[in-house]
Amino acid sequence: MTNVYWNKGREAEKNQDSVLLQQVLTSRGRVLLAAVCDGMGGVSCGEEASGYAAVRLREWFYTELFAMIRKNKRYWVIRRSLDRLVFHMQGQLKRYALQEEISLGTTMTVLVVWEKTWLLWHLGDSRAHRLRGRRMEQLTQDHAQDAGTLTKCLGSFGHFVPQHRMGVLKPGDGILICTDGFRRRITDEELRDVLHPCELAGEEQIGRRLREIGETCMKRGERDNLSAVYIKMIG
Repeated sequence: MTNVYWNKGREAEKNQDSVLLQQVLTSRGRVLLAAVCDGMGGVSCGEEASGYAAVRLREWFYTELFAMIRKNKRYWVIRRSLDRLVFHMQGQLKRYALQEEISLGTTMTVLVVWEKTWLLWHLGDSRAHRLRGRRMEQLTQDHAQDAGTLTKCLGSFGHFVPQHRMGVLKPGDGILICTDGFRRRITDEELRDVLHPCELAGEEQIGRRLREIGETCMKRGERDNLSAVYIKMIG
């Protein structure tokens, strides 16, 4: 079960977040790709960087990933494939920035789920959390300084190697990936309680809970865009 939340927020002039959720049922099982990309608001064209990343990730999902699954490639081959895409995207963004005499960048948190195995690629201060029972574990590192300045991102600032993790989902597990605007004004305990997998019986309910969190963040003064994807593993 899955659902998505994407909101410009009450004060932001435009939405620099991009959200991606693609899933297809194949002869080898369900394959899912989810991503959140948060364009950097402190530089120009943040929405262009996040949108570009989302488009290229979608292309990769329907071409390279499916080809690797059909050929029963190992997980490390899938990892290297997306690593190459990240390297290529950073080169393209750098060339575009030089041409236009601008700077641009985006966070990138990407999740692939196939045969109950999850693979995660991450740059920036968006986050991924796994919820299992009453526990919630942050799967990603925050690539940011205390003042909120990113230390790693996807953009025109050079090549950064993404954080990579993989693991196995159990029936009933939930995974939340979200931008910093979605989680900055709410505690981990509140996130865990509202998105407890055992209390989510369907996609409509997941959507209501995500909206509830987003509205709470805005009431508490959040000015940034808010985006999230939630996935619950069904046995």
